[in-house]
Amino acid sequence: MSLSPSRITAVLGPTNTGKTHYAIERMLGYRTGVIGLPLRLLAREVYDKLVALRGPSVVALVTGEERIVPGRVQYWVCTVEAMPQDIGADFVAIDEIQLCADPERGHVFTDRLLNMRGRQETVFLGSDTMRGAIARLVPKTEFIRRDRLSELSYTGAKKLSRMPARSAIVGFSLEHVYAIAELLRRQKGGAAVVMGALSPRTRNAQVDMYQNGDVDFLVATDAIGMGLNLDVKHVAFSGLSKFDGRRMRQLMPNELSQIAGRAGRYMNSGTFGVTGEASALDPLVVDAIENHRFTPIKHLHWRNSRLDFRSTDTLLSSLQSPPDDPVLVKAREADDQQTLQALSALPDVLDRCHDGASVRLLWDVCQIPDFRKISGSDHVALMGQIFEYLHGRGAIPEDWLSKHIKRLDKVEGDIDALSKRLAFVRTWTYVTQRNGWVSNETYWRDEARAVEDRLSDALHGALTQRFVDRRTSILMRRLKQKESLVADVNSNGEVTVEGEFVGRLNGFRFQLDKNASEQEARTLRAAATQALQPEFRLRADRMYNAPDTEFDFTEQGGLMWGESAVGKLVAGADAMSPMIEVFVDEEAGAEVVQKVQRRLGHFMERKINAAFEPLIALGKDEAVNGLARGVAFRLVESLGVIPRSVIANDVKDLDQDARGMLRKHGVRFGQYTVYQQLMLKPAPTRLRLVLWSLQEGLDEFPEAPPAGLVTIPALVDAPKGYYPRAGYRLAGSRAIRIDMLERLADMIRSQDSRTGFEATADMLSITGMTFEQFADLMEGLGYAVEKGEREKQRPEPVVETVKEEAKEQGATDEKADAPDEASPEQVAEEAAEPEPAAPEAPEVETFYVFRWQSKPRPAKQPDRQARGKKPRREASKDKPKEASHRKPVPPRKEKPIDPDNPFAALMALKQKS
Repeated sequence: MSLSPSRITAVLGPTNTGKTHYAIERMLGYRTGVIGLPLRLLAREVYDKLVALRGPSVVALVTGEERIVPGRVQYWVCTVEAMPQDIGADFVAIDEIQLCADPERGHVFTDRLLNMRGRQETVFLGSDTMRGAIARLVPKTEFIRRDRLSELSYTGAKKLSRMPARSAIVGFSLEHVYAIAELLRRQKGGAAVVMGALSPRTRNAQVDMYQNGDVDFLVATDAIGMGLNLDVKHVAFSGLSKFDGRRMRQLMPNELSQIAGRAGRYMNSGTFGVTGEASALDPLVVDAIENHRFTPIKHLHWRNSRLDFRSTDTLLSSLQSPPDDPVLVKAREADDQQTLQALSALPDVLDRCHDGASVRLLWDVCQIPDFRKISGSDHVALMGQIFEYLHGRGAIPEDWLSKHIKRLDKVEGDIDALSKRLAFVRTWTYVTQRNGWVSNETYWRDEARAVEDRLSDALHGALTQRFVDRRTSILMRRLKQKESLVADVNSNGEVTVEGEFVGRLNGFRFQLDKNASEQEARTLRAAATQALQPEFRLRADRMYNAPDTEFDFTEQGGLMWGESAVGKLVAGADAMSPMIEVFVDEEAGAEVVQKVQRRLGHFMERKINAAFEPLIALGKDEAVNGLARGVAFRLVESLGVIPRSVIANDVKDLDQDARGMLRKHGVRFGQYTVYQQLMLKPAPTRLRLVLWSLQEGLDEFPEAPPAGLVTIPALVDAPKGYYPRAGYRLAGSRAIRIDMLERLADMIRSQDSRTGFEATADMLSITGMTFEQFADLMEGLGYAVEKGEREKQRPEPVVETVKEEAKEQGATDEKADAPDEASPEQVAEEAAEPEPAAPEAPEVETFYVFRWQSKPRPAKQPDRQARGKKPRREASKDKPKEASHRKPVPPRKEKPIDPDNPFAALMALKQKS
């Protein structure tokens, strides 16, 4: 054992005694120093403190997976395994020295206890249970006893639902930690998660979330017992046993004390207890923890550090060397020793280990931790490949390294997938930190670190998403503190309170987040109600001053402000005086309700006045009097369109002067409808249907037909009175626009409706129909339809030129009486001509004849047929009569029938009868 004449001090005591703080102050009193810490998480915490005190240019951080070494470094912060032993620092400190008794890592701490010294001062920090072992192994040590700064007391068992705020619940397996965190999310709004396997970046993000108060609970493994300083008031054990790498075992009282001591930092007292399935602590154990009295550590784990690198056999033999002090016990085989044994059995590896440098390189490779934990054989194979590259090429190939790192650079996936990738990338982070193992060290260190950081951020996000309901936690805390809450509403209507999404504001109605649970809903609604009060008033002011172009009504009577529904129309005293019902939450207040109602009233009043301006002018014109006044009233009452049959007697009694007064206001007296032409435009039609539906009390309002269509299909179960208000008249299976129907009536008026007529091209053009559709329309208007077929007339062949026609005509006149004489060539040509082809069959076309019936049949109602009912008319009248049912009169020889006249056969038959 190597001893140093420098001062050696052991600062021992329970948790929360300021031991680490004491060591940092002592180190900063020297020009150079090294401090070794048990976890890289804790190393990062101490590094950040020193950087804040002295700046990054003089502080180094060295762990297995992270290496930050500035050019003029003075102070080294390291994990115990990564402590540089040959720099000759003035000061050396080793924290948590009681880990010398740990079965897995104890041999490393024991080696530092025996061999690591500062030139001027060495400090060991840890539990008082190490006093006897240190005194025996390091005789000149000075001991300093530090008492706990606050009290620690046992509170027994508590359910998770009754766990006080600022509590840490400790679990000893990944599944246990996740289950507790999920339960706390549902009951308490969430929890931060801290485990030793987390990267420093993920761990710091989780701890910050707890320290900042975003969550009031922390779920952790026993990693929090290793010097992590957290604002914890209570520690609850969810179990009292753990797997130590080989077997399940009960935690010792000193281990429980190390974890429980995290409660109550500095001068604040703390408590500890149990929860879940953990049994109550034995009173003796409780007394030991509260009074910090534990059985002294009698044995330390040790492994020979003076290794023989002449060959793999001598190296393995030196690792098996026994200790020479009864306090020391030989450590069990660690992972690096097991990897060395496996690789030493491979012939390829033995062939390369022909000198001491090769054996030392092999040992360095074997010390790469098995972060992946897939299987022992997989780890050995990877170490063998790395050793082959380092020994054969002097460095790891960049393409091989790049392939492995880029394969892990994926931030998608759940917590387990991200955790596995993060564990895998730690291998390459460790490899790139070793000097000389890669060609471009700086690049690959940064590349591996960047991938680890991205995965760390993604893992933090996944942990937070799964185990933290941030909005419930934050809002509950603000509501309890009675702080003013600030709401923000984006362009999509999403409402955030204190940055947390709580729902949507549609106009003046708040809609709670659909994904909120029943417990969350109460908190979210309470927070939103308080925070949205100013927003309601500001929104009402903006709406009141908004132009009419921002408002509209729907075909179901809804009132819209932009894309938000803010009210609806309800029936009023008459069709053009609807009432308004606003959509405003009660929490907005009466002032907001009145302001919204007034603004919507102004909009609808101007909308009705603009759309029905000609109709309103007709109703207010005092010059329209007498019988014309009555017709005008009926027309206004019907919103500008009324079937003529409804007011037939009134129209019949109007003289020309009265008709003239009405025509000045654009009133047209059609054969079928009396209407104002301007009232057929799309805007008045759309509004008219909504107002008429309100007055009729319809549950569902029919929609206005698309603009520009002359005919539309008949609607199934259309409400009575719909077609006139839509500007159409039902005729057959389709409805035709009123103004186009009147134009068609004008065309038909010039035809002989008594004897029958065919549809002209103009009739088909204005209706946009085929012959069959037009026939159905005319039948719906009361016309008898007769269908027939005839031979289609072909046009006469046209002579090519007038000159040839004249020439042929002259030749015919000259040789009218002369016999035909043919030349021998013509005779031969005529003999060679083929026989004339058989005449082609005549092409047949269908035609329709329309005659007015004295009593028009009712229009087809598609709703009766759609419901499976038999039409009212007889089955024999379902199809139009075909002209072929009548036998045409044979043509007289002396007076042949004109084939171009479709009525010739009918007239001949009539004359014969």
